[in-house]
Amino acid sequence: MGYMYAAIWFIAGFVLIFRLSKENKIFYLAGAFFLVLGGWWLADAIQPAWQVFQGVPGIVLKVITGVVLVILAVQFFLVNRAGRNGNKPDKGD
Repeated sequence: MGYMYAAIWFIAGFVLIFRLSKENKIFYLAGAFFLVLGGWWLADAIQPAWQVFQGVPGIVLKVITGVVLVILAVQFFLVNRAGRNGNKPDKGD
């Protein structure tokens, strides 16, 4: 099952990088994060003795996830606000 999760993360990462990055460059970061997740799950599937979701490696993954989540959330709110301000009709018309 770990191999399937790794494949799903890799596919999602490649879709974000190669398909959606044309719309916004932030998808490069999101895609890279999904590739990291795919590598993490693959490492767990290949070598379960490493316990990559526990201890120091687990903390590293949580920190990476938190940093990426904050960056993506800030970018989402900035783009959302810019889109909302751009869609308002002019009062002078």
